[in-house]
Amino acid sequence: MRITFLGTGTSHGIPVIACSCPVCRSTDSHDKRYRSSIMVESRGTVIVIDTGYEFRLAALRSGLSHLDAVLYTHSHSDHIMGLDDLRVFTHDGSLPLYGSGKTLEHISKVFDYAFTSHDWPHETADRKEEEAIIELRKHNYGLPLLKANIVAPFEEFRIGSLSIKAIPLMHGMMEIFGYRIGKLAYLTDVSSMSDESLEAIKGVDTLIIGALRERRHPTHFTFLEAREIAVRCGCRRCYFTHISHETSYEEINRRYAPLCQSSYDNLVLEVEDE
Repeated sequence: MRITFLGTGTSHGIPVIACSCPVCRSTDSHDKRYRSSIMVESRGTVIVIDTGYEFRLAALRSGLSHLDAVLYTHSHSDHIMGLDDLRVFTHDGSLPLYGSGKTLEHISKVFDYAFTSHDWPHETADRKEEEAIIELRKHNYGLPLLKANIVAPFEEFRIGSLSIKAIPLMHGMMEIFGYRIGKLAYLTDVSSMSDESLEAIKGVDTLIIGALRERRHPTHFTFLEAREIAVRCGCRRCYFTHISHETSYEEINRRYAPLCQSSYDNLVLEVEDE
């Protein structure tokens, strides 16, 4: 299984607009960060988790040419606002999206033109009508055609060759999803998690976890808090993501290696399939 980091920055991205701090002025390419997202490839199946503002740029940079589905952690703008660029993957039919009911409901309101009443799992679509809608979308100025698939907490589901489990997390007062995909766990924007969620990621080889900065934050783990989760879940290696401009790539690695290190945009990892 191959993991590509499409973006590794917090909601501002790095460099931050109008900021002249050392990290924003850094000449180290590892300190240039798009909004957080990853691509997962395994035996012909390709998925993306979240589509932030720079999704198009990240997709071009990584050579993304095929997509089977998109998983969403939550509906904050830095995780969804590149969604319209999914339209290139919907010429031959709808592209499935996965996430919680609240997340997908919010996305369908923001991007209402990308969904029809038949894109929701509780609706019963007439096949001829569905085919007519798809054909119309093909010729209607490139509008995307997306299909929502609501996932419950701890639900296990498959996309092609990938076995996936939704892991509920807390992002401040908001419940969001992380995902376990075989021996990989991706937990971004997390500030706390239940014992049950921690148990669900035990035994992973690789943990990718949101770690904003050294200082406490009400809706994100610090580096130390994220490192504690890595220790408790027993992973072999941990990569921080959703990183702010307060700490450089080099500083993070110096302080938290060898177990934990900073991810960076376009980093590629190989994770053994289960």
